[in-house]
Amino acid sequence: MKIGVDVMGGDFAPDSVIEGAIDSLSYLLKDERLVLIGDDTRILDKLDKLSAEPSSFDIIHTTQVIEMADQPAKAFSQKKNSSIAVGFGMLKSGLIEGFCSAGNTGAMLVGASYTVNVIPGVLRPALATFIPSITGKYSVILDVGLNPDCKPDVLLQYGLLGSLYAQYVLGIEKPTVGLLNIGEEESKGTPAVKAAYELMKGDPNINFNGNIEGNLLFTKSMTDVIVCDGFVGNIVLKQAEAFYTLYKARNLKDSFFDSLDFENIGGTPVVGINANVIIGHGISKRKAIMNMILQTRDVVKADLAQKIKEAI
Repeated sequence: MKIGVDVMGGDFAPDSVIEGAIDSLSYLLKDERLVLIGDDTRILDKLDKLSAEPSSFDIIHTTQVIEMADQPAKAFSQKKNSSIAVGFGMLKSGLIEGFCSAGNTGAMLVGASYTVNVIPGVLRPALATFIPSITGKYSVILDVGLNPDCKPDVLLQYGLLGSLYAQYVLGIEKPTVGLLNIGEEESKGTPAVKAAYELMKGDPNINFNGNIEGNLLFTKSMTDVIVCDGFVGNIVLKQAEAFYTLYKARNLKDSFFDSLDFENIGGTPVVGINANVIIGHGISKRKAIMNMILQTRDVVKADLAQKIKEAI
């Protein structure tokens, strides 16, 4: 297995990305190898400073960088030798099995949509991430930012995509699915959410448990999969980050609130495309990069993209 890592992407690249890649080596198996994609001079210089052996990695030299402020589609098309564009080219060609980056999110989504493409039958891909409960288990929530306004059939399909992710990555057999709403009653919610409820209720391919309210998130009553549009999901995700920031600012210590630290998750997979792509937070440092790489490895091992193809 080869995992491509965008060395030039992120606010603290390339140093933090290389540091995280080095840290991940102790968790990788012998047949799992990292491909560092970026400026080879800067990569080799950093490896030398950290007394790391260059032969531990494959290094692919690139001459361009898609900056965080670049217009995604324009930058992806014009900067052909950027670390992101080269990474997606390698992914499409089968030279790597997974690709991860903490760089320009829009450019990563452009690459995912137009290079490796959406799986036929998937209405819209989604960003999926984990959400912890006080019991120590994790659930999958999607979408968390890719599609801010979803039609009922898209929300229904998110229930299936999330179930496959929970089953094959988290190892949950027949995961329960909840539709995030303002009440448990079928009559609650926007027209799209109410219509999605009816579709989910009648679909035998998902284990639908009805609506789930926001006050059940992070509790033992949380379903294994939480479905919402990207507008709502992104607010939930950012609110969890805010809770963690406040917790740290008050110098508190609690294992549950520690689990809200995005660095422990590392990145967010794009679910519903023909390859394994993980997008990290732009402010990722060493620990977050390491976990982004390890999460990419787990998604590749689960063969998630192929499982979705078979299900769809």
